[in-house]
Amino acid sequence: MKPIKKPPANRYRPTAKTSKWLRGFQWFLPGLLVKRWLLVSILGILLIVLGIAISARLTPILFLSRLIGNTLDTLVAILPRHMSGPLALLLGIGLLWLGQKRALGSITQVLMPNQDKELLELLVSHRKLNRGPKIVTVGGGTGLSNLLRGLKQYSANITAIVTVADDGGSSGRLRREYGVLPPGDIRNCLAALADEEKLVTELFQYRFQTGEGLTGHSFGNLFLTAMSEVTGDLEKAIAASSQVLAVRGRVLPATLDHMVLWAEFEDGRYVEGESHIPEAKGKIKHIGCKPDNPKGLPQAIEDIREADLIVIGPGSLYTSIIPNLLVPEILQALIDRNVPSIYLCNIMSQVGETDGYAVSDYVRVLDELAGVRLFDVVLAQRHPPSERSLKHYASCGSHFTELDRDNLASMRCPVLLANIMREKNNGTVCHDSDKLAGVLMRWYNRQ
Repeated sequence: MKPIKKPPANRYRPTAKTSKWLRGFQWFLPGLLVKRWLLVSILGILLIVLGIAISARLTPILFLSRLIGNTLDTLVAILPRHMSGPLALLLGIGLLWLGQKRALGSITQVLMPNQDKELLELLVSHRKLNRGPKIVTVGGGTGLSNLLRGLKQYSANITAIVTVADDGGSSGRLRREYGVLPPGDIRNCLAALADEEKLVTELFQYRFQTGEGLTGHSFGNLFLTAMSEVTGDLEKAIAASSQVLAVRGRVLPATLDHMVLWAEFEDGRYVEGESHIPEAKGKIKHIGCKPDNPKGLPQAIEDIREADLIVIGPGSLYTSIIPNLLVPEILQALIDRNVPSIYLCNIMSQVGETDGYAVSDYVRVLDELAGVRLFDVVLAQRHPPSERSLKHYASCGSHFTELDRDNLASMRCPVLLANIMREKNNGTVCHDSDKLAGVLMRWYNRQ
């Protein structure tokens, strides 16, 4: 019988009992905005005593000096000076610390009654995350939400730029019936970045099984559609929803124009619609959108220009990543970057899109579309999944994305290999949020 592994300790919670005594020193870390207010409190106490003395028509300096002198004489008579001095000092500091701690604890209990972290832990976490790098991710689908779930542990300055070309499922129905931009990928990203992720994810991903007109719709899609109607457009709806959900970072559509993807296949077929392209099951020769030059969202372009790190992917190559690059202003901002950029290659191929693709094929398609290299390195999964998973995907026509070093070398494309995969019980695989984010941040810190 294998021993049960203990869950990792909270990142900000000291585990040793003795560290509880040392935890108080964390209040003096720079940037917490606590020390200045403690000093203000002490100054306030001194001024209160001084005000009382003046109001009582006593000469403050003389009165206080006599009081202090008499008190000192009494203490020295009872205890030697080398004992009474440090004892009084420690007692005063202890009382002040206890009073501040209990006061802050009472406030915390009222404002955050269900919070299992202490106020100090929240302050340290808040300080660390808000000083994190400005990270911009470009993509869509479940792959992007997996990435965001890990990155939010390292920074609160995250911008997820998401495609709005989806026209299938619940998103497609809402797009056709209400004329709104498809909310599906945006919903996934908002849920991934929310503080109460587990509950929010369950709520936003909940799909109605019955009800006339409701069957098949997810609650999150309906919520964003309603917010779009109330606020006037999707950008305002996302901003309002982010406040409601306490989102760590922000999610932005690449454009507010109604994009319709089209693809031309090598056999001459022409297909319109994001959901219809994979169904055609052919080799894509050209891909584009209507309108030809959708206008980029200004905030998304600004965030790319101000980013410290740009992450492209993961996600379906032709229907999640490339739609963002079909927005000329988004593409130009990525070309003009002067910060580290990395592309996250898919672990498995997608039927109807990337059949037979190796890592170099993903790189080649992006290079041809942009005309230049949009990233400094491509991150790929080191080892393939288990035989069980490979057989599961093979039955659907999918395969592991092989690393072809020779082709990548001829393209002068650096590659970063890491184990960033999580294998599920049903045989499917996905990017592991924690592993992926850890590899990305280590790579970024080395740049």
